[in-house]
Amino acid sequence: MQKVIHRIAVLTSGGDAPGMNAAIRAIVRHATFHDLHIFGIYRGYEGMIEGDIHRLETTEVSNIIHRGGTILKTARSKAFMTPEGRKQAYESLQAHDIDAIIAIGGNGTFTGASVFEKEYDIPIVGIPGTIDNDLYGTDLTIGFDTAVNTAIEAVDKIRDTADSHNRLFFIEVMGRHSGFIALNTAIGSGASSVLIPETESDSAVESLISILKKGAKRKRLFSLVIVAEGDKAGGAIAVADAVKEQFDSYEVKVSIIGHLQRGGSPTAVDRILASRLGFSAVESLLAGKSGVMIGIRNRKIVHVPFKDAITRDKAPDEELIRMAQILAL
Repeated sequence: MQKVIHRIAVLTSGGDAPGMNAAIRAIVRHATFHDLHIFGIYRGYEGMIEGDIHRLETTEVSNIIHRGGTILKTARSKAFMTPEGRKQAYESLQAHDIDAIIAIGGNGTFTGASVFEKEYDIPIVGIPGTIDNDLYGTDLTIGFDTAVNTAIEAVDKIRDTADSHNRLFFIEVMGRHSGFIALNTAIGSGASSVLIPETESDSAVESLISILKKGAKRKRLFSLVIVAEGDKAGGAIAVADAVKEQFDSYEVKVSIIGHLQRGGSPTAVDRILASRLGFSAVESLLAGKSGVMIGIRNRKIVHVPFKDAITRDKAPDEELIRMAQILAL
């Protein structure tokens, strides 16, 4: 029998992503429209365990759509991985009469939500909030577009000094297990090459050297190589060390963009995406949905089971990879 929902709690967990605040805003306003009580859980599952739960009013989300980060803060919780921690979290929810949860985050967030939902039979839906764009079942995750734009802006600035000094730059972007940011940054910035975890082999560095030598023969004045932080060769510093002896004509430099990509005002794409997903999360709970991630495919809202979202691989488009290789020639 479908559970009647009166009080919804929302949390953000794991790494922050630009657009999370836009999702929170949409959730609060849509829930209020339906005369629901909406609560914010601060610091993710850690805050749920500690009872850091407070009522959210529409006035509290009036000026946040343009802000990066998350007003609910975020944290990773080892305690929530234990039955004792989850029991304490459930007791905190009961103390506030919470009927359902909306969890904004990535793989770890949905793993915890999936276990908790089954243990305590509480409706939970997830919203994909991660700059890595690595969750199966959705074309985009909140924060990805902003992170790519931030990375491209940084690479554009590095290009100026690379050109001025005839340098070979290895630029490391975020992505421990995923090459989505690196691949899209490489295409958008016109990089000479890109290294991502999904396509690398033992000969990746040798292939890169071959590409760079071809560019040198055509008297290319400078080169930019985008490296995902999780590439199998060990990141931008390791790759640079492996190839710099091959190029006397270049001065080799490394630049690591790092957490700069997590921050900043979300792009229009992320604001609209987050608003759609937040709006749909409330509707999905009211329609009896649970144990699913709210995603978007071909511009349409979809419901992806947590199990699929967290266990099935999402690989970069092979056509994009091929295009990046050809355009870099």
